Amino acid sequence: MPILKLNKFYFIETIVAALIILVALLYVSFISNEQDKIKEQSYQKEASLMREQVEKMIVYKQKGTLAMAFAIANDKSLADTILSNNMQNDYYDDIISKFSANGLYKRSWMQILDKDLNPIYSSFNRQNSVELNSVREDLMESSALEKPIMSISVGNYNLCMRAITPIIKNHKFIGLIEVSSGFDSISSQMKDIGIDSVVVLSKEYKNALKIPFTKMFIEDYYIANIDAPITLMGYLRRNGVHNYIHTSQKFENGYIISTFPLKNIQNRVIGHYIMFKKQEDVLNINLDFFMYKWFSIAIVAFMIMASIFGNFAFYRNKRQKMYYKNIIDSSSNIVMVVDKERIIDVNKTFFKYFNEFDTLEEFKAEYQSISDFFAQEDGCIDEDMDGVSWLEYLMKNPRNNLVKILYNEKEYYFTASISLIAEDNAHYSVIFTDVTEEKIYQKELEHTNITDPLTKIRNRYYYNEQIKKESASSNRYFYPLSLVIFDMDHFKKINDNYGHDVGDKVLIEYTKLITTYLRDSDIFCRIGGEEFALILPHVNKSDAYKIADKIRMKVQEYKKILPITMSFGVTEYVKGEDLEVTFKRADKALYEAKNAGRNKVVVR
Repeated sequence: MPILKLNKFYFIETIVAALIILVALLYVSFISNEQDKIKEQSYQKEASLMREQVEKMIVYKQKGTLAMAFAIANDKSLADTILSNNMQNDYYDDIISKFSANGLYKRSWMQILDKDLNPIYSSFNRQNSVELNSVREDLMESSALEKPIMSISVGNYNLCMRAITPIIKNHKFIGLIEVSSGFDSISSQMKDIGIDSVVVLSKEYKNALKIPFTKMFIEDYYIANIDAPITLMGYLRRNGVHNYIHTSQKFENGYIISTFPLKNIQNRVIGHYIMFKKQEDVLNINLDFFMYKWFSIAIVAFMIMASIFGNFAFYRNKRQKMYYKNIIDSSSNIVMVVDKERIIDVNKTFFKYFNEFDTLEEFKAEYQSISDFFAQEDGCIDEDMDGVSWLEYLMKNPRNNLVKILYNEKEYYFTASISLIAEDNAHYSVIFTDVTEEKIYQKELEHTNITDPLTKIRNRYYYNEQIKKESASSNRYFYPLSLVIFDMDHFKKINDNYGHDVGDKVLIEYTKLITTYLRDSDIFCRIGGEEFALILPHVNKSDAYKIADKIRMKVQEYKKILPITMSFGVTEYVKGEDLEVTFKRADKALYEAKNAGRNKVVVR
């Protein structure tokens, strides 16, 4: 009789266990299906919100610039100034400088045009102002209708947002004011909310650009925001820009990719604002609530059953551990369980990289931690991060997670992610994902994007990045910082008389000459055709003058290929000022050196 009861008990236990497994499988299937459905809906909603967000930012910025243009147009003295052909350049320089000091309107510039749409003032490029009416339909429309308009259009330098308003005196059309601004401030704001941006000009408008501001292209697509992430430009280059401009959204490779069309005054699409947001960064309240509700129900149910069938739960848990161990071993990433001092367990992929060892015990006999192989490199985690262990640093800085490992004379790059899995004994799960190929490609791309292809010195993009870094350091550590802007005198005559090949050789030869007279810490960039910039950390403007004058004399004496001279504008960065103001001051000094007869150094 007891045996019968015992067998009956095991029979009932087996039936109940089978029911639990069946319910669990149905539950997992239900959760998985509903979760995927909610994720898809969330991504679609997020992509739509991204487009709405950038559209609002564009309209807001256009309205602000239109208000600026309208205020200047209503200045009664402006019409008289235009009619008398006596533009007060410094006065309008000061206005646009104060306006663009606001972060939202950074990199804004202004033009004033007469009634025939000829530029009579330009804050952007006064020396080389060009006729705009032949390429700009928005200017023509504002002039014809004599009304303010907001537009997006491509000009000689960039794809820009425009605010244009007519200047009227005694009911007579006198001219136009145009305030233009790029997309950099918008992409910067989007970055602050976790969205990266690449602004592209449709390739059929490429030829409208005479002097591309960013000098960045993907195939025939011009990149209009200078802060476009290099990795995402590489992503678009590999996958083809056309695959993202003909669709409003894509969900791939962990990204929500949303595209907003940029239309001109005739409602034609001339560019696209492409946004990237990591799917893991999307907070979905519905999904959280859904998971919380059903997991709560499941936990209560399983706790009740577990209290009744403890032996079965133990057996099931053991099998589940084996199941997860098999899954972890099949991962292509290195997966480890560690504490602050040693490695506790690893998966099979670990030995793919550390292939001299067959077991963890063999590895631990010689090494204590994987951090023994960490290599120092800017941007990479070291074994000790300012007195904090790499594990603690990763926990506090999950986004700064790049690791370089040197093993058997091979270099590997990984991104590391960490989770605390047992608080009582401080056990962590660490996953190393191999990104070596991507990192090598990124380095090659970075070198290409910061190097001038002709002279092999740094380019305008690198100048923009370094002047920001050096000014920040100057502000923080209170050391002087000077800027020298210079160019070759009569360079156009060299090209006209001897040809562009000779002009290129002159640029290359004299760039090499100048490089020999610079310190390692000096930053030498080509920022235009024959225009150069020299960033001088720890140098005041008096010493910067001496450096510039020395270069001027060496250039004058050199006479290789062709004898040339150069003109220089020198200034010192003023703590806390907008970098555009610093650049304009140096540029004005260069302009004065030109007017004074060239082959001179002027300090402002």
